[in-house]
Amino acid sequence: MGRVSKVQNHDEAKRWLKEGKSYAWMVETYKEKYSVDTTPTYWAVYRNRNDLPLRIARDNDLIPWQVEEKHRWAYDLVMLRFEARRRAVANGDPNLKALAEADATRLESWKKSLDKESAVVYYDPTTEDGFFLVPREEEDADIVRKIRPGDPAKPRRSDSTGN
Repeated sequence: MGRVSKVQNHDEAKRWLKEGKSYAWMVETYKEKYSVDTTPTYWAVYRNRNDLPLRIARDNDLIPWQVEEKHRWAYDLVMLRFEARRRAVANGDPNLKALAEADATRLESWKKSLDKESAVVYYDPTTEDGFFLVPREEEDADIVRKIRPGDPAKPRRSDSTGN
């Protein structure tokens, strides 16, 4: 016997996902409209099972590391995700929407602080904080420090979902 889906209207759910509705919005709307409890993870899995495009930009240049679970919501990583999305949208990625104004403002402020401090983002998964701003060096071509031999960070696997 197959699994019973909580989705009441698949066309509607797919349309919402393609329109970029947030998972939190979908959870709330499904509860109100259909009296069905879902979770953000439910919608992420639904998106994946239906081969719908990701809503985040994968950028191995900006996020080259395998990131530990405990560091997944570190501020510097969130800003790197925002920058990856900003760049993808600027390059014409049709699957992504521009950052919300508040997020774009936070990103610009963060990038200005990197410039002012002449710093780049460094990741050390063996530490509590994980992410650090370190002085920019001549070989730093972007806003992150590339993984170097001997660094504790490991390169992100191409199939990894942990950025």
